[in-house]
Amino acid sequence: MDGTVLVADDDRTIRTVLTQALTRAGCKVHATSSLTTLMRWVGEGKGDVVISDVMMPDGNGLEMLPKIAQDRPGLPVIVISAQNTIMTAIQAAEAEAYDYLPKPFDLPDLMKRTARALEMRPQNQRVVEDANQRPDELPLVGRTALMQALYRVVARVMNTDLPVLIWGESGTGKSLIARSIHDFSDRRSLPFINASAEELRDLEGPARLLARVKGGTLLIEEIADLPAELQARLVHMMDSPGEYAPRFLATSQSDLAGAMEADRMRKDLYYRLSGATLTVPALRERVDDIPILTEYFLAKMEVTGTGPRALSREAIEIFRNYSWPGNVRQLENAVRRLGLTSRATEISVSEVEQVLGAQPDLEPMRVAGNTDKLGASVEAHLRRYFDLHGNMLPPAGLYARILREVEAPLIEIALEATGGNQAKCADLLGINRNTLRKKITDLDIEVTRRRKLM
Repeated sequence: MDGTVLVADDDRTIRTVLTQALTRAGCKVHATSSLTTLMRWVGEGKGDVVISDVMMPDGNGLEMLPKIAQDRPGLPVIVISAQNTIMTAIQAAEAEAYDYLPKPFDLPDLMKRTARALEMRPQNQRVVEDANQRPDELPLVGRTALMQALYRVVARVMNTDLPVLIWGESGTGKSLIARSIHDFSDRRSLPFINASAEELRDLEGPARLLARVKGGTLLIEEIADLPAELQARLVHMMDSPGEYAPRFLATSQSDLAGAMEADRMRKDLYYRLSGATLTVPALRERVDDIPILTEYFLAKMEVTGTGPRALSREAIEIFRNYSWPGNVRQLENAVRRLGLTSRATEISVSEVEQVLGAQPDLEPMRVAGNTDKLGASVEAHLRRYFDLHGNMLPPAGLYARILREVEAPLIEIALEATGGNQAKCADLLGINRNTLRKKITDLDIEVTRRRKLM
């Protein structure tokens, strides 16, 4: 990896770590704690890639991006930020950032993205108007890799015309994602209509829905739960939307592959709706977001006059180890109850146990320690997964889903270790090179050929 990287961050430790890592990787680095200095360097023609924090002592890094694009068209800017809401990802996309990572970031991941920016340096498309006209935040917060990946996909698809299928368990926030896609898209000034089964059942219902939506966004919730007759009407509606075609969004908490095999979901409707598919992670899959979600909900309550509240460290650990079958919605309800009933500013362990005692049993979500063999860790994960479904079986297709979850990171890490050399990677994995190529395509794995970074 060669090139010059400009680093702007007011945290001296981050500047030092990035300077050392990038220098070891073969880059020249200029680091500063000042946006003014960064902009002077950019104006002087220095740098092939910029890595910039958002909140700086002398300004907002996102607000500098249009100026950078004007002075140096095509200069990739990677935004890093401790603000972990979906708004930061959207604002970064709107401001033409090449990429966005939350703090604390994964250094190898940032190095990979920097290498890709140095090699490709693509022109990003402008999205919409000035981000300063947006609300400050949405109730979709999270710094985990799963949520940040979701935010980036939302930012990429929001201004396309592709239908979007949003999958996730009950309470994960599927409807919020749908609303966000509409509210921050080019269609935001047009209606957002939630299509009900009653409206679709009426013979004139589809026509009335199209008349109401007027080219805006039409959301169909829990698509697999609709009867076959109504699914057929949706197919016809999508094929003949009239003069002002709306954007179609759909949500589902069902396993749609299993639903199609069981003839509960029309394949033609599925293929029409799945132009882009978003998976909203369950809360138990992103436990590191629980503290900031809890803070968010308590802050919302404080505005309504409940007074400041915070969970003790021990209470937070109970929250982190709870299974949360109802996901973020269940978490919000528990926090609201604690905010109303707690007797002191700091919410105690006993108060948390009392609130959660009426809900499903507490259950550790992670294998203690880090010395377990892989097989034992996988077994523990699978047992928890089955236990979370109680007396019901998980959705069909479990074998393929589990293999995909293990296979994709294995291949990605092996490719990274071999510098993107597919022949060496195939030898390392002990599989045929053609098999590796097929898996890379099927799993949508991005391969960058380069020497090993770290």
